[in-house]
Order: sequence, then C-alpha cells, then structure tokens
Amino acid sequence: MNTKLIAEIALTHLFTKKKQTIIAMLGVTFGISMFIVMISFMTGVNQFMEDMAMDNTPHIHIYNPIQLNGHAIVEPASTETKNWVVLQHQRPKNVLPKIKNGMQVAAEIAAMPGVKGVVPSVTTQVFFNNGPVQIPGTISGVDVRKQDELYLTSGKMEEGNWDDLLKGTDVIVMGHGLAVKASVKVGDRISLTTPQGANHLVKVVGIFSYGISMLDDSKSYASLATVQKLVARDPSYVTDLNVKMNVMDEAAAFKTTLRKVYPNLYMEDWQEANASLLAGESIRNIMTFVISFTLLIVAGFGIYNIMNMNIISKMKDIAILKATGFESPQIVSVFLLESLIIGILGAGLGLLIGFGISYLLSITPFPAGQFVRINTFPVNFLVKHYLMGVSFGFVTTLIAGYMPALKAAKIDPVKIIRG
Repeated sequence: MNTKLIAEIALTHLFTKKKQTIIAMLGVTFGISMFIVMISFMTGVNQFMEDMAMDNTPHIHIYNPIQLNGHAIVEPASTETKNWVVLQHQRPKNVLPKIKNGMQVAAEIAAMPGVKGVVPSVTTQVFFNNGPVQIPGTISGVDVRKQDELYLTSGKMEEGNWDDLLKGTDVIVMGHGLAVKASVKVGDRISLTTPQGANHLVKVVGIFSYGISMLDDSKSYASLATVQKLVARDPSYVTDLNVKMNVMDEAAAFKTTLRKVYPNLYMEDWQEANASLLAGESIRNIMTFVISFTLLIVAGFGIYNIMNMNIISKMKDIAILKATGFESPQIVSVFLLESLIIGILGAGLGLLIGFGISYLLSITPFPAGQFVRINTFPVNFLVKHYLMGVSFGFVTTLIAGYMPALKAAKIDPVKIIRG
C-alpha cells in the first residue's frame, strides 16, 4: 500500500470540496466545544455547591439529641395486668443536650487513626437585642485555634481578626447578614439574651461571611469559655463534637466504628447531613452526561451524513481508482484518512473554542444576590474533560468515516463507468 499516494488522494478530495470539508469540521467543532462548555460549567456548579456546603459541615457530627417521651399521661405498667398504672408528666424533662465527658471523648476520637481533628463546641440559641427588636440567632463556642485549623474560618473574615476571640470572654464574631440586621460593626457592643432569660453585653470583634445567607444571617462564634459562661455551665459542658477526617469519604465507615465504642451518642455523617444536596448533584451529573453525550452523537451523525454525501459525489473517482488497481482496503484507507483529518482539525478547534467560552464564563459576574455570595460563574478546567472531548470526537469521526468508506469499497467500477 502506497501511504503517500493515499494521503495525496485524501487531501485532494478535501481541498476539492472545501465547503463540505469545512461543514464537516464545524460539526465536530460545535459538538466538542459545546461539550466542553457544558461539562465544565455543570461540574463547576457541583463543585461549588459541595465546597460551599462542606465549608462549615463536619465530616461527622456527634451530639446528644433531646428525645421527647411519647407515652400517655396515664397508661398500664404492664400489658398483662391492669393493677398498676404509670403517671407521666405532660411536659418533657429538663434534659440538657450535654455530651457526657465530652472533652475526654473528643480527645479519644482525635487520637484515632484517620481523624484529622475534633472541635468540641457549645451551641445555643440566643436573641440579639437591637433596641426593642430581638433578632433570633445562634452562637457557637468553639476551640478557636482548632476551629480555624480544620475549617479555615479566618479566611472567611470580612472584617476583624478571628484570633481576636482569644482576647477576652465577652467577645464574638458575627455573620455578615446578622451584623446588618443588628446594625453593628466591628468594635460595637451588643446585648444578647439566652434561652434562660439572662442578658449579656458582648463586643463584636469581627464579621465573617460563608457566602450562604442561611448561615450569615443567623450564626455567630465565640470562644468555648465565653459560651459556657453565657449559658452558666462549667468548663466541661459540651453539646457538640465536630469530627474532621483526613479522607472525607471514610466518614460513613468511621461513624459505624464510633457507634460501637459510644453507643449512647447520636452521630451523623456529612452524607446524611447533605442528602438533598447529594441527590441534586446526582441529578445534575446525569443531565450533564445526557446533554453532553447527545451533542457529540448529533455531531457524529452530521459527520456521517456529510461523509456519505462526499462519497456519493466521488463515485466516478472511486471507480477510476479501482480500475487503476486500487483494492478495497486502500479505498477504505483514503476515506478513513479524510475523516481523521476532519476529526483532528475539528477537535482541536473545538477545544480552543470550548476553552475560550469557558474562560469568558468564568470571569463573567454572577448575579447571585444575597442568597449565595459568589463573584463569577463557577467553571472547572479539568484536563480529563478535554481528553474526553478529543477522544470522543476522534472515535466519532472514525466511525462516521468508516461506514461510508466500507460502502465505497464495495462499488463495482464497471457499473459506475457505464453510467
């Protein structure tokens, strides 16, 4: 087989029908560029949603839930006898959400393999008093340095310094939205009321923003000692343990191990806490795959139709080639080479256009309003997506060229020449 001659014939065909060649190439270009833009944007959205949720979400959350007694006020003590009855108070007991030996449990879990760290905390609901208006919110007392180490909270500060929480037992940092509602800024003092009815005056030393209005409009932080003081509890009082793993995906298995060691504690891993988010991500991934795959398939059919029409228009050329001694495999090679050239040129141009559109999208301001604080559209630039686009474009054009080429190889030159 004369490879050089086959290449010359293929190039001659392509340059002779420039319009058909350009249209076929643009079909590949459009399919791959739209595939790159779609998958880059959708995976970027998924990654942004996951990162946003995990910014403040522990891999395993350990706490002691308040369980209400569902018994009737009066009920038999046994199903076998009616001689005794039990009287239940119609209101639940005043059970504290305290984790027994919480600091010790935190130290034990932190020493276990695979655990990056544990942040013990005390979380309580409070009212921030802005004159006669009471603004509901929550305050979490945390180990300040450990919280920053595991959750990078200092990077979320808009004003002030996260470490300023260590400068006193009457200082807090507030969410951006909460500070706006309370009409306070860094350096101001604000009165808050605890569920027990006690009033405390605290100083605002910082304002943070997670970019999630649900958190920024209601959450505040203080040191562990500060919140223990607000709720009038001793230094051993802990309501939550937030566990961070070295590998996030190991959280579910590690939770099962912890339940065997601490059967009386309630535990929730990040997948349970974000079940709705993960379900939405799965749906978006399926939609992304279906739409992207459809774009490539449509482009493949377009290439097939163009290559098929190209072969039909070159029937006489094929007949002459066969009459001059070209065999069927050589005829197939000519049209396969044409399709590969179209595929390579179209795929390369498609990658450039797809990258260009994706880049422009990544620097375009995103009008998120106050619900989600994000400056530009979230876009991923992953090499694997570009490799997928090139590979699919290459395979699609190869198949699209092979089928008509196989048809051309079976042509009887005598019938074509006779007309």
